[in-house]
Amino acid sequence: MREFHEFRGPMVDWPRIEVISGVAEALKSLSRNYECCVASNARDSDADLMGRALARAGIHSYFRQLFTSRELGIRKPDPLFFREVYRRIEREPQECVAVGDDYLQDIVPAKTTGMRTVLFSETSATAPTPSADAIIRSMKDLAAVI
Repeated sequence: MREFHEFRGPMVDWPRIEVISGVAEALKSLSRNYECCVASNARDSDADLMGRALARAGIHSYFRQLFTSRELGIRKPDPLFFREVYRRIEREPQECVAVGDDYLQDIVPAKTTGMRTVLFSETSATAPTPSADAIIRSMKDLAAVI
């Protein structure tokens, strides 16, 4: 989901929500063979509110489980956030792929727990990104690197 910093409160209540280009297609393809989950630091939403925002955007059906820092009681970049997610989905870290758009919040801590990582950056990375197993500029490329 694209974040609009001018809006406050739960995303489901925002006057406008938008899916990043290529996400729906990538999720449709990936969800056939993989268990897709959301693990978010969303400040104003719990899993129910996040699910309603995803439904409003037309992509909720692709996700098996939704996790927020509110339910987990841990916030990224704490590696325990990722450990708790894969514990709850009953998977080993090497079976999981973390996809994120924030290198320090998403990619680095996920990698330290043993997960594979994909950094989504619509612009070219200007700093080294050794914890990213792959970098994509378009969500249309996600399935190819998973």
